[in-house]
Amino acid sequence: MTKYKLGEIEMRFADIIWNNEPLSSGELVKLAEKELSWNRSTTYTILRRLCERGMFQNEKGTVSSLVSKEDFMSVQSEKFVEDAFSGSLPKFLAAFGRRKKLSDLEIEEIQKFIDEHKEV
Repeated sequence: MTKYKLGEIEMRFADIIWNNEPLSSGELVKLAEKELSWNRSTTYTILRRLCERGMFQNEKGTVSSLVSKEDFMSVQSEKFVEDAFSGSLPKFLAAFGRRKKLSDLEIEEIQKFIDEHKEV
């Protein structure tokens, strides 16, 4: 799963694609220039790198994702919990709850998630 690891700048670039896909590679160059101050060659270099990692594709000048942002964030979240809390979601929630009180709405959303994902 390390192939899906992105640095801060790569993440900003990926967000441009996710937020605008499908888009032409020319449009991507313009957006990257506007939002990241990148030139054309930088855009194509980073795009090629992310395509080689299997996250995006550039087919006939149209750029789209092979991995959704939701799936990417899910993998990153799982990896964080695994690395920082030995895979224990309860330990993560306990650490999170020590510094931040949960609102009633957050508690309700977490309870709904638990109920939907409970093993029977």
